[in-house]
Amino acid sequence: MSSIRPYRPTDRDDVYDVCVRTGAAGQDATGLYSDEALLPDIFAGPYVAYEPDLAFVVDTGERVAGYVIGVADSRAFARWYDDNWLPGFRRAHPLDAAPDDREREVIGWGLDAADSIVPEIDSYPAHLHIDLLPELQGQGFGRRLIRRMLAALHERGVPGVFLRVSSANTSALGFYERLGFHELPSSRPSSPVLGIATDAEV
Repeated sequence: MSSIRPYRPTDRDDVYDVCVRTGAAGQDATGLYSDEALLPDIFAGPYVAYEPDLAFVVDTGERVAGYVIGVADSRAFARWYDDNWLPGFRRAHPLDAAPDDREREVIGWGLDAADSIVPEIDSYPAHLHIDLLPELQGQGFGRRLIRRMLAALHERGVPGVFLRVSSANTSALGFYERLGFHELPSSRPSSPVLGIATDAEV
């Protein structure tokens, strides 16, 4: 039976796999880029390296098939990213070796940690990413993962958390709305930014 538990270092490969298999606006991004590690090296790896105690996974008994990961202080994370993660990212994903504009754009995301900062950061200093493989969707794991993350952030005195979501991922937008996330003033139709207080009932 699948259950939620804290992240372990041995989960890293599974977390990377889930990130890839949900990396195209919620759909499978396998084969879209020349290096399968590109997306998770931006959206998963630095999070479990920086703040592994703010990572929770869904364990099916055979593998990890979903997770929520985040950081309590986005400003501090951005500084750490630039100093500690970015040098290795540049070596692994050189911009001038990208085969096309789409891959260059994604590498550009990984070169700019400022994306983890929003104008509303004083009220929403934390941010998160959540991904579930299709086999787990619709079973309440997403809600339970968000609850776990909000509780962990609230215990740390963090008032709010935000996330970015692809405007093409309509199912995710609906999920966040049902949980009580709301658009922040900096949100744009092409690049939604949603926030929620850590003491919210979800």
